[in-house]
Amino acid sequence: MLLGVVSDTHGQTDYTLDAVRMLASLEVDAVLHCGDVGSADVVRLFKPWPTHFVLGNVDDAATIRRAVADAGQTFHERYGELELAGVRIALLHGDDGRKFEEVVTSGTFDLVCYGHTHVAKQQQRGKTLVLNPGALYRATPHTLAVVRLPELAVESIRV
Repeated sequence: MLLGVVSDTHGQTDYTLDAVRMLASLEVDAVLHCGDVGSADVVRLFKPWPTHFVLGNVDDAATIRRAVADAGQTFHERYGELELAGVRIALLHGDDGRKFEEVVTSGTFDLVCYGHTHVAKQQQRGKTLVLNPGALYRATPHTLAVVRLPELAVESIRV
């Protein structure tokens, strides 16, 4: 399974559309959005895939909640847990440092995806791969990540 991971779109549909085209060309099976979505228009761009969204620190909860529901996608509020291809995944924005550390050090997850910093990064913390795909707005370069599951092979991609 090929999983696309994006973050920090901040309502910027042009940059997000570039990422969506990239994800389509890579033939991803599902997408995680790590918050700071920014607008209902951004949510609609992810209609081609089952997409999981969490709120970022600048998101309007009511707007994003409604847009995700209207798009038939999955909304996890500020924190989500899911399992794909046998891989236990946590999804959060990363602006709550205490919650972030609690999740990363819990030993419960194979993969923790987060955003907020606008910097692409991956690191192994015990058995947990911690992944920030970077950002699609206010970042140089704009990046996203693709993760092959269940292998947890990560590729960071410039958009």
